Amino acid sequence: MEKRMKEAIRYLGYGRNTADERTCTMIRNAFSEVENAAGTKCICRIFDVEQTADNNTAIGNLIIDSRSLSRNLKGCTKAVLFGATLGAGVDRLIRRTSLTDMSHAVIQQACAAALLEEYCDEQQLAIGRKLENEGLYLRPRFSPGYGDFDIRYQEPIMRMLDCAKTIGLTMTSSYMMTPTKSVTAVIGASRIKERCPVAGCEACGKSDCEYRR
Repeated sequence: MEKRMKEAIRYLGYGRNTADERTCTMIRNAFSEVENAAGTKCICRIFDVEQTADNNTAIGNLIIDSRSLSRNLKGCTKAVLFGATLGAGVDRLIRRTSLTDMSHAVIQQACAAALLEEYCDEQQLAIGRKLENEGLYLRPRFSPGYGDFDIRYQEPIMRMLDCAKTIGLTMTSSYMMTPTKSVTAVIGASRIKERCPVAGCEACGKSDCEYRR
């Protein structure tokens, strides 16, 4: 609970400052509300990876032009395409709250973001444990929108995961996901254990790592 509180406080823009007790109480209440409204679902599928010329990466039949992703997947033989959502209930909750108490809706937004991140971390750890039995070790999640990994790749990734049918996740013409508290990502899998934290580069102090985004 302490970790998710810190994440929510960070999303609320407090930085290194401490939230007062009243705000902390509101955050705890908002977490309960968001959890009750959530219908978490995730999907993952594993594809072969091939590094091609000009910083392109082939994941199955999808060719991705991204120097950032290519660097992140260096040395990987497989890639896990991953999608997750908190479900439409969270969107309805926040929309309903915003009609009467915008400040509380903002706190719910922060709690939902923290809860989604926590859920994704848990699912990635579970995927990682299974793949370690095959001698494969996961890199941190890398989502469309990071670095030069264009947000437009959201569409083919969702199609390859059949997100609409498997977890009820769709996308607008402007690449916004519905439900909004959702994420897609590429997770590299390598025979080399790099000890990358699930939380990714933001949580790692190894600034000279060649896989750093």
